[in-house]
Amino acid sequence: MDWAMIFGVDGVVADTEVLNARASVMMFAELYATQVSPEDFRELVGTGDERYVEGVAEKYGLTIDTGAAVERRKENFFKLLADEPLPAMPGVTELVQAGREDSKCKIAIATSGNKDKQFPVIEGTGLKLEWFDVVITGEDVTRKKPDPQIYLITAERLEIAPERCVVFEDAPAGVAAARAAGMTCVAVTSSVGADELQPADLVVDGLAEVSIDRLREMVEHPVAGAEMKP
Repeated sequence: MDWAMIFGVDGVVADTEVLNARASVMMFAELYATQVSPEDFRELVGTGDERYVEGVAEKYGLTIDTGAAVERRKENFFKLLADEPLPAMPGVTELVQAGREDSKCKIAIATSGNKDKQFPVIEGTGLKLEWFDVVITGEDVTRKKPDPQIYLITAERLEIAPERCVVFEDAPAGVAAARAAGMTCVAVTSSVGADELQPADLVVDGLAEVSIDRLREMVEHPVAGAEMKP
């Protein structure tokens, strides 16, 4: 029976979170003369570009032009990226290639970020967009994580039942969205600690720790409760 692997981008395909936070700190200083901390963005990881900046603006009592803020943040991100290229996270390329070789497996990207920022990140890792059966971005949804909409849309376009999908996530909002969609979730501790990812079915330090055979087994024989990797 067919099944699917669904990859996030930030913190899953590429370790972008440090650059995201730095680009946002720069934006608040440039546009609003306000010094914010990279730690301010931690709880907003995975919620989408707009909410990522709006949440911190609310914390500091700022009224911002969200569109302008997101655009400046993106410009800053690409300036930083030019100096600090981001390779694919360990294990990602191998899992994608294994999925492409499995006739029963479909693979997808599902990211809350906008495509003009995320597509260059994906291709910068050496992955090709055409390797994925479906690519969903923030432009395709109206509700951001932890709402499950992004994953339900991905499953629909893949033509795979949600319970036959494995989601790779790195943030609590993403894990909550995957679980609400009825999908198996493997969480990676690239952005937050393992204790914040407990609702996931499996928590690992990196995707090199899991094989496609293990993932297929998790779909065929789901087990309630998160499993922690030593």
